[in-house]
Amino acid sequence: MLDEKRIKEAQTYIRGYLTEGLLRSVTPQPIIKGILIKNSKESLRVAEIIFKDDISNLWTIVCSYYSMYYIANAVLYSIGYKVGSKISHKVTADALIVYVRGKLSKSMLEAYERTQQQALGIMGSDDIIESFDRERIKREKIQYQTTEETKYSKAQTSLERARQFLHEMQRLL
Repeated sequence: MLDEKRIKEAQTYIRGYLTEGLLRSVTPQPIIKGILIKNSKESLRVAEIIFKDDISNLWTIVCSYYSMYYIANAVLYSIGYKVGSKISHKVTADALIVYVRGKLSKSMLEAYERTQQQALGIMGSDDIIESFDRERIKREKIQYQTTEETKYSKAQTSLERARQFLHEMQRLL
C-alpha cells in the first residue's frame, strides 16, 4: 500500500512539476495516445519473449518496466497531462498517485461488481500504482547493482506486474 507520506510527497511535487513545465496540461490527440499504447504492448511482448527464451533477465525487467511506463503515460495523456522529458519517470510515478489513483479505484470497484471471483485476483488501486514505483526503483538497482543469480526471480515478478498493470491501466482508457 502507498503510505500517506508518499501520497503527500507526490502531491507536493506535482505542483512543482506543473510550475516548472515538467508536467503540463494538454488536449489529448488520439494518435499520441495510440503510440503510447502501442509502445506499451510492444515492450511487454519483448519482455515476454526475452524471458521465455532465457535471453536476459535484466532486459526482461527493463522491458516490463517500460511497458508500465508507456501505458501509465497513455492514461495520464488521456486525462489531459503530458509528461516532459526531464525526470519523466519520477514525474510519471507522482502523477499516477495524484491523478490516476482515484480513477483506478472506481474502475476496480466496477470490475468487482461485474464478477466477484475475478475481483479476488485483482490488486487494490494503491498496489497497482505502487507497483509502478517499485518497478522504477527496481529497474535502476537491477540495471546497475545486481548479480545474475538474483535477476531471474525479479524478472519473473516484473513481467507479472507489467501484465497486471497494463491490464488495469487499459481499463481506464
